[in-house]
Amino acid sequence: MNYILSDGSQRKALLPFTFTRPVAEIRIGILTIREKWEKYLNTSVSFKTEDYLSEKYTLVEATENVIIIASFLPNAELVESITALKQNEAIFIGDKLVAYFSSSPKEEVDLSEYERIDLDKEPFTVDYTWDIFSKNGEALQADFDLITQGRKSAPISNTNKLICPENIFLEEGAVVEHSILNATEGPIYLDKGAEIWEGCMVRGALALCEKAVVKMGAKIYGPTTVGPHGKICGEVSNSVIFGYSSKGHDGYLGNAVLGEWCNIGADSNNSNLKNNYAKVRIWNYATEKFDHTGLQFCGLMMGDHSKTAINTMFNTGTVIGVNSNIYVPGFPRNFVPSFSWGGASGFTEYLPKRAFEAAKVMMARRGVEFDEKEARILEHVFEETKKWRNY
Repeated sequence: MNYILSDGSQRKALLPFTFTRPVAEIRIGILTIREKWEKYLNTSVSFKTEDYLSEKYTLVEATENVIIIASFLPNAELVESITALKQNEAIFIGDKLVAYFSSSPKEEVDLSEYERIDLDKEPFTVDYTWDIFSKNGEALQADFDLITQGRKSAPISNTNKLICPENIFLEEGAVVEHSILNATEGPIYLDKGAEIWEGCMVRGALALCEKAVVKMGAKIYGPTTVGPHGKICGEVSNSVIFGYSSKGHDGYLGNAVLGEWCNIGADSNNSNLKNNYAKVRIWNYATEKFDHTGLQFCGLMMGDHSKTAINTMFNTGTVIGVNSNIYVPGFPRNFVPSFSWGGASGFTEYLPKRAFEAAKVMMARRGVEFDEKEARILEHVFEETKKWRNY
């Protein structure tokens, strides 16, 4: 069977992160959604996504295909139902489509002609940007159990102070020295080549993905995830940082999500709690308004390639688009469109030519090429987001 992960109807509610990736490439817990499905299905999957993303994230067709809505995360019960799907069958939970069988995955199907299979128990879903950090603890525990089942951690240096060491797992090549690791409230996982430098205090859950680094003296509160090649320091709480992004200095980041290739300047901070303790509203691209999250704690959402200068401050529930550069002192407004340049005193348009020059240099430092595929994706995002740049 050929399995395809479809963006489904939730893509817009997961912007700005899905401007530059399919829903399936969102990281939550330890793994991306795609990686979770591939482990459960024991096969590779492909993507049904926006046309402009399809050159990088391709669709693989076969004569028999199962299309899975990528905002649903796998568990054993759901995977059993999906692998048993036959022609003209579709799985629903209430009015939500979960998966369906198709011989032509590019074409829209008339689901009213399908035999309906109803599941009673709703699986884990990522429906909104704030779900990525607010549900990260549950996802991280599930991934930890999946990855470490039946395996033994690499040795952990005796220079460290360990609390609940049975919940701490290091892959070969991971390093941690002279730090305090407390896994009482959630597991601590270090992937290959990940490092925690001296003098750090970590309260799980924490996932450090391949070659991610926690720099000296950091204070990390879980559940927090740092994607491959990411770097963090200072104080970080309940945040998800996608691959290749850096918060490498002092300052606070809490209840936040950073995309790839972001950089947070030294002593930058975000608020995650309103002074009146009210529930936080946040910009939702799907509704084009500030929607209620139902959360009392909600910090910063930052799209790929966006950056801040030193001492940048963000209000509670701020959304930053793709390729924005924020450097003017003071609090910028709590929705900054993609390709914006400036800060509290106002913004101008950040033209792609200049943005791409910065991206090339940053990516080259990590040995990654900024290629034409990446440029075409970002050029599309520039055009698509013009309507919000009404400075």
